[in-house]
Amino acid sequence: MDQDEVIRFVAGLGEVDVMTASQESGAPEIAWGDSFFLYDPDGRARERDGFTPFATLVTKDYPGFDADSYLDRPGVFRVNVAVGRALFEELVGHARAAHAEHRVGIDFTELDRLLPHPAYASQGWVSVLNPGPRTEERTRELLALARDRAAARYRPRG
Repeated sequence: MDQDEVIRFVAGLGEVDVMTASQESGAPEIAWGDSFFLYDPDGRARERDGFTPFATLVTKDYPGFDADSYLDRPGVFRVNVAVGRALFEELVGHARAAHAEHRVGIDFTELDRLLPHPAYASQGWVSVLNPGPRTEERTRELLALARDRAAARYRPRG
């Protein structure tokens, strides 16, 4: 999967706003080019205070915060997915609360491998750098599940 395939797949799940950060969107410059996938049944996701994406596509390191994946390599990107507590543990083999003690042996730079998110594992996020033959199908499944989880949590205002 390349970046465009990921974006097209997630957008095709329905009721999804794909927000790609840019100067025009008012996003901080460090985020420009990164995409955020929001559950958006009413077309107003960007208007909500504190909107939370259910997945993201990140194209670069965030120095001092999220650089463990070494995304500044040419052509490397990371798909990040909020999978929740139970599925996180099933996928990575340890509880999200125990991630700090397990992260030492993880190579966050490995391509096409399902990994705990280097910065958000404790919140139940997993990631894949450049999904390929080993992870493409599972990545699609996880993105669809994350979208469905976001839909189940959605509460309209008013």
